[in-house]
Amino acid sequence: MTIIRTAALLAFVFSATAQAGVTGNAATGKAKATTVCSACHGSDGNKTLDGTYPRLAGQYPDYLAKALHDYKAGKRKNPIMMGQAQGLSDQEIADLAAYFGSLPAQIHDLSGHQR
Repeated sequence: MTIIRTAALLAFVFSATAQAGVTGNAATGKAKATTVCSACHGSDGNKTLDGTYPRLAGQYPDYLAKALHDYKAGKRKNPIMMGQAQGLSDQEIADLAAYFGSLPAQIHDLSGHQR
């Protein structure tokens, strides 16, 4: 059992290191996001098509990159995102993550909300 745990840990470390080695460029990510992501997530990552798509602005770039890699690998299941992520290179994923991570989030709370 220890060998399996060690192998799993090494696989995780090497995959995280490979992904972490790519530095994202927010300007390049913006150009890609404008043509691909904005239809569902909004041009600023805050306005979604119908309120069901996640807001990407202000998310941690590492989280966004991991999510895209997981969609690409089939670890996260969403037919739309799996299809979108399939054609992305590691550099494009890093660029998109850098762009959306650099945007200000529009966080709303329920203060003043009445039932």
